[in-house]
Amino acid sequence: MTGLAGGKPRFSGLFFGTLGVGGLLLLWELGHRLYGSLVLPGLDDTVAALLRLHRQGQIWPALAQTAWHAGLGWGIGAIAGSVCGGLAGLHRPVRQALQPVSVILLGIPAIAWIVLALLWFGGGWAVIFTVAVATGPIVFAAATQGARSLDGELAQMARAFGTPPGAMLRDVYGPHMVGHLFPALATALAMSWKVAVMAELLSGSGGIGDGLAAARARVDTAETMAWITVVVSVLVAVDQGLLRRLQCRAELWRDTEGTGAG
Repeated sequence: MTGLAGGKPRFSGLFFGTLGVGGLLLLWELGHRLYGSLVLPGLDDTVAALLRLHRQGQIWPALAQTAWHAGLGWGIGAIAGSVCGGLAGLHRPVRQALQPVSVILLGIPAIAWIVLALLWFGGGWAVIFTVAVATGPIVFAAATQGARSLDGELAQMARAFGTPPGAMLRDVYGPHMVGHLFPALATALAMSWKVAVMAELLSGSGGIGDGLAAARARVDTAETMAWITVVVSVLVAVDQGLLRRLQCRAELWRDTEGTGAG
């Protein structure tokens, strides 16, 4: 019965997800028929442009470069945000010092960071820096909240039983922090791709953003939509194929805890 019960939500999610994507594609084609190819290319034109880019060998090198920019920037922002947020959550003076800085960083638009980064670094490092500074404050806020809501009594009990520091981190602090950090990390990862593409478009540092800039210069809306399709496809694949599986594994402790309580 458990397998059947578990299968129904999965089937329901797949059905309604397919329905939602199908509706979006229908609206896309309707917009094309109403406004023409210059404003919104048709699905067939977009697929043709996508196949042409693939035959010319442009997609994979651009995808790899954007993944490098977005991934490294996200990693730097995630580490800095997690460490600073954890310290801010555990120590009030650190929180009082860093929270205003986080608010200021969040308030500065990504486009402004790109302009500054181009003056400071230039090239690919401008993209990486922009991604890191745009995503770090998101992770910082989640890490701060997670650290502040740690169960002090549980930690004290674990220390009283002589729990080693590694086990404290893995079994006491880790599961709690994952519940707060994972949604923020997933959100920051999606944002990192969007910021990276925008920074590449403005900086001319390669990647998908460079492809979009070239398509814009030629007023080729079909190629523009083809590059957008590549970005969205990667995000969907990462979300469905990686992030959801990692979240299920990371939160197994909750299911175990609930079973034990029952």
